[in-house]
Amino acid sequence: MKRVCVFCGSSPGNSPVYAEQAAALGKLLAERGIGLVYGGASVGTMGVVADAALAAGGEVIGVIPGHLMTAEVGHHGLTELHVVDTMHERKAMMAELSDGFLALPGGAGTLEELFEVWTWAQLGLHAKPLGLVDVAGYFEPLRKFVDHMVDEGFLRPQHREMVTVDADPLVLLAAFDAHNGVTVDKWQRTPEA
Repeated sequence: MKRVCVFCGSSPGNSPVYAEQAAALGKLLAERGIGLVYGGASVGTMGVVADAALAAGGEVIGVIPGHLMTAEVGHHGLTELHVVDTMHERKAMMAELSDGFLALPGGAGTLEELFEVWTWAQLGLHAKPLGLVDVAGYFEPLRKFVDHMVDEGFLRPQHREMVTVDADPLVLLAAFDAHNGVTVDKWQRTPEA
């Protein structure tokens, strides 16, 4: 695994544990020789994960739309900073540059990015691993909702299993290393009874 995309917030959240875990993840990626791809901001947990990876000698590639350079305070100390025209270009470039995807706690944008790459995996557009860093149980309500989606027949269990969830990034990186890159057919129909 050469690079991992990390989706995270432009806010630090209300608890210091979110920034602490973002810093730990950035440092861990750098120590493992795994480049960080992220949204290019210098604020929130986005800035924390990038600064920690840089401080540990890691490669950090940011991708940010021009209209957010001021609003999110684009990070100018990165290995590479790509300024693109749209959010769509941002997500496409981040996905193209990455071999896997992790989400730290974040808001609607973080979830939107996660769900888009998850949907792409369901559709067979990529076979890259996906994981949630479940800091302080942040993603537990989402996990329950995803189980509800399965129970109600809107998500296949095989697609739920595409996303690994753990509080320990080491466990997630081990799962990424073991990932077989096999896609699961979204359109497979169950036989009629």
